[in-house]
Amino acid sequence: MKTKVLMVCLGNICRSPLAEGILQSKVDPDTVFVDSAGTAGYHVGNPPDSRSIAMAKKYGLDISRQKCRRFSEIDFLEFDYIYVMDRSNFSNVASLATTEQEVSKIKLLLDEVDLGIQEVPDPYYGGEDGFEKVYQMIDKACEAIAKKLN
Repeated sequence: MKTKVLMVCLGNICRSPLAEGILQSKVDPDTVFVDSAGTAGYHVGNPPDSRSIAMAKKYGLDISRQKCRRFSEIDFLEFDYIYVMDRSNFSNVASLATTEQEVSKIKLLLDEVDLGIQEVPDPYYGGEDGFEKVYQMIDKACEAIAKKLN
């Protein structure tokens, strides 16, 4: 049985697609399934932000075929771990939970590493350097997660 991990941010176009692609590159696809979603439905069906696609490509990852989707209550049944990028995402996802067991699946991504911060900042309104910083944060957290899962 595969372990299933869901990465969640606001729009599912910047942070969570990167997290999906990064973690996929670090785990065995036969034993771990990784997906991503957004708490808002602004971009459903669209590919990730071009800057996220470019940042992933810079590090040898192709996330261009991902499609944005919105988080739903069914995800609590489908996934073993739900990693959110910030406290707002945590609150939005937790508000859909109906049991304590569902809430216990939700974790802040950066709680997996000690970077001195708990939230992955949203790079959407910033420049390319923001995407680089976000990539590095997510990469470190995904490395720690992969060690637990492999």
